[in-house]
Amino acid sequence: MITYGYVRVSSTDQNEDRQMIALHQVGVEDKHIFMDKQSGKDFERPQYKKMVKKMRHGDLLYVLSIDRLGRNYDEIQHQWRVLTKEIGIDVCVIDMPLLDTRRSKDLLGTFVADLVLQVLSFAAHNERDNIRKRQAEGIAAAKARGVHMGRPVINAPPDFDQIVKSWEKKEITMEEAMKRCRMSETTFYRRRREMQLIKGKQK
Repeated sequence: MITYGYVRVSSTDQNEDRQMIALHQVGVEDKHIFMDKQSGKDFERPQYKKMVKKMRHGDLLYVLSIDRLGRNYDEIQHQWRVLTKEIGIDVCVIDMPLLDTRRSKDLLGTFVADLVLQVLSFAAHNERDNIRKRQAEGIAAAKARGVHMGRPVINAPPDFDQIVKSWEKKEITMEEAMKRCRMSETTFYRRRREMQLIKGKQK
């Protein structure tokens, strides 16, 4: 039997320390801990899929909380069945002792665990929806204040036309043109194209 641990954070800048500490406390070795840094909206996660492929009947999986496993109600229910029924491993949710399949082998225990799983899965899904709603509201509020939400706009310098002409005549290299304009090659071409369109309309 191998004891696995699974860690998930929603983005690369979030800290996974709390989950790692909890897994170490229950004796999971680093070599058996798998971690993904992406959304819990589905289970298309490379490390999770790699872990599942390694698992065999009788193995044990620890996860700190059900929302670290995922945040989609239907997907959580499905994966729980895959893990516990199809593969035949035990799953223990550390911060919810009722969700420990090692302790719920009788009919009543299974019923209670299934009920708790449904409630927690719903809560995780609902929180994901609330996070998305708050993000959308925050973006809308920022836009209303005039905050630019995309990449910063790089304006062409006053002598952009002359720089473009010098580059077209091969008097300067692309590197020099980019340096003078303080923009990337992609932005340079985009601004040049915009300038050509404006001139075309003025004719």
